[in-house]
Amino acid sequence: MTDTSLAGRVAYVTGAARGQGRSHCVRLARAGADIVALDACAPVAEANGYAPATPDDLAETVALVEAEGRKVLAREVDVRDADGQRRLVADAVEQFGRLDIVVANAGVLNWGRLWEISAQQWQDILDINLTGVFNTVQAVVPAMIAAGNGGSIITVSSAAGVKAVPGCAHYCASKFGVVGLTNALAVELGEFGIRVNSIHPYGTDTPMGNDVSMYQLLQDHPHYIHSFSPGALPTESLIAPDDISDIVVWLAGDASSLLTAAQIPAEKGYLKI
Repeated sequence: MTDTSLAGRVAYVTGAARGQGRSHCVRLARAGADIVALDACAPVAEANGYAPATPDDLAETVALVEAEGRKVLAREVDVRDADGQRRLVADAVEQFGRLDIVVANAGVLNWGRLWEISAQQWQDILDINLTGVFNTVQAVVPAMIAAGNGGSIITVSSAAGVKAVPGCAHYCASKFGVVGLTNALAVELGEFGIRVNSIHPYGTDTPMGNDVSMYQLLQDHPHYIHSFSPGALPTESLIAPDDISDIVVWLAGDASSLLTAAQIPAEKGYLKI
């Protein structure tokens, strides 16, 4: 049976060029939503151990959404660009007439002990992973309130936003921050029927999740490996982004109407091990 649970709705997805962001765009479109997709499509943090997304990656996301029969407005915008996000939201509302779903997915991860990373490495992570979500919220919320349709905001935190791990304290700080932002925003937006929840993946099969520079950290500090345990469920490989998208589509729709200010684990029980 075809899922049309999001028919007539419009979803705004950051970090949409590849990985989780692309998967979320495609799955939301498959459920009937039109898509607003943004990604920096350029290097964003010098310390990252994996290649950045490209304009071609974003173009492929567009093609995949259109193959689902949905409309898409895509733009190369860095989430740190608050004005760029506001302009994109204004253009999206002009084109689609509404905004119902937001997936604040864009984020980066790099490695190093906290007292050894540079000030720039710290700032890049906080600016993208936390301030980027703040910028997204400031851009989308007025349009969602004005539309008067309620809606769902989904922030992508991390298992490391609940259970800190060594070697990426700056990343943990940013993702713990996303949880606080999410919970406070949920209380503030409740009167407008807008729900706000965070998702907490662990070990996902994306360019970020496959960053081999982590191996050097564990080689240099082998006792850190004990903090990266498998989950309670069989864990033979990294989690497919599409499995995370199952949760995104559910949170975006009416089936999760009772849920707000919740932290949804997507980590096979890792947080309980």
